[in-house]
Amino acid sequence: MRKIRYVLVALLVWLCCGMISASGFADETLHYVVAYKWGLIHKDAGEATLSLRNRGSEYFITLTGKTKPWADGFYMVRDTLQGRVLKQGLKPLSYTKIAHEKGKYGRDDITYTRSGSVVGGTAKRTREQKDGSLKVTNKKLTGKGDVYDMLSVFYFLRTIDYSKLQSGGVVKATVFSGSKVEAMTIRCVGTEEVKLRDKSRREAYHIKFKFTTEGKKKSSDDIDTWISTDSSHIPLLVVGSLPVGQVKCYYVGGR
Repeated sequence: MRKIRYVLVALLVWLCCGMISASGFADETLHYVVAYKWGLIHKDAGEATLSLRNRGSEYFITLTGKTKPWADGFYMVRDTLQGRVLKQGLKPLSYTKIAHEKGKYGRDDITYTRSGSVVGGTAKRTREQKDGSLKVTNKKLTGKGDVYDMLSVFYFLRTIDYSKLQSGGVVKATVFSGSKVEAMTIRCVGTEEVKLRDKSRREAYHIKFKFTTEGKKKSSDDIDTWISTDSSHIPLLVVGSLPVGQVKCYYVGGR
């Protein structure tokens, strides 16, 4: 069940994206549906809503994700992620994840410091224990260069020219994920036609994401994403594997 929870939550998070213009990201709200597929079964299991708002020199980002009533019986998810990001350089300032999963409460808070090319983070984790009490732990995180969290990283992804990655190139970034520091490698494997939930078809870049920690140890399951080839670069479909079947996340509209 832990792997199922991770994939459901991770895919909800990975769907964050916005419409970018020459002046930056515009205010908008985007909607996604999470479907479970196993053989002939293809049923909607959850939904996610992402909003971005401009506030002076910052972006304020909110992502909410929840499972549908039939899926609540297997693993109920009610998550809210919030982040503040500097517009200049897309540098994250703070990140919060408030989770209610299978009746348990959890919260992650990350704050950032910067000194030259070194980025520091303080990760505060709050977890509900079996007796109902809350356990709080703190951990220091460190990265170099471009460092993001599980919200701000998706806006970084909007700036990539995927057409140049089809010749075998990769893009790398560091992600503070909860209390972990993960290296993310992005690779484009080509252009394909993808079928959406409403049966329509769109041309898309097929992108693969790989996650490792120190020592190059694999830290999370690989994720496949199909991103529209037009200037909006909207993630149209995200697919992750489960012990039985797959989870598929579809873009269903919004602005």
